[in-house]
Amino acid sequence: MRATVPARRRAARGNEGWAFPDLVVEVWGDAACFTRPELKTERVSYPLMTPSAARGVLEAIFWKPQFHYVVRKIEVLRPVSWMRVRRNEVKSVISVQEVKKLQADRRHRYDVEADRDQRSTLALRDVRYRIHAQIVVSPEALAGSAKFPPASEEKYREQLRRRVERGACFSEPFLGCREFSASFGKPDPGQRAVDFSDELGVMLHSIEYGPGGERYRWFRASVTDGVMEIPLEPLPEGAVAIVSPGWRADGAEG
Repeated sequence: MRATVPARRRAARGNEGWAFPDLVVEVWGDAACFTRPELKTERVSYPLMTPSAARGVLEAIFWKPQFHYVVRKIEVLRPVSWMRVRRNEVKSVISVQEVKKLQADRRHRYDVEADRDQRSTLALRDVRYRIHAQIVVSPEALAGSAKFPPASEEKYREQLRRRVERGACFSEPFLGCREFSASFGKPDPGQRAVDFSDELGVMLHSIEYGPGGERYRWFRASVTDGVMEIPLEPLPEGAVAIVSPGWRADGAEG
């Protein structure tokens, strides 16, 4: 939400202070896996799409560094159906030292077969969701500069809408895992949220990037009558005790 708009004026707008209606995109696919963080060795999916996965789908369709998406609501449009698959994976995450060795010595090899492992995944079958989101433009982009004119939220909203209508995307969107590709399109009025309510525990709200690497923020998720509302603010830092996933592209020595 734009910090430049006073709180009193935002409240007077309605729609929880947002200047425009939510952007709505439907996504669907044959399979999906939105992995619970406490069950990563043998993957177990949440019963519905997470906000971070929804944001990833939108960014695959249209993204620029001048703005970010705020996912406000996710509707479940197909009954929750599970399936179990076993896949060949590798046991370890490549370290910075290993990358440096590979770059320095062309004869150095990473033996995938020696690191092979077979793991089970409890995934979702035949999924369809309706994502409601807003676009938040950064204050720097709104102000503009000597090289770039001031950006506007309306322009980015229209660009996303046109890309969804054309089926265009920067990269192929996926549903939790890259092998579970996603289709997307305009909302279908004939699709209704299913009768599904549940408490889902803590769920990833967002990832913050800083000099110290990634910081994971959480919220308590629940779905009521097939609709999961996502709060604007995550839980306070330290409110959730989940083991850090370790090295993740932060440049630290692993």
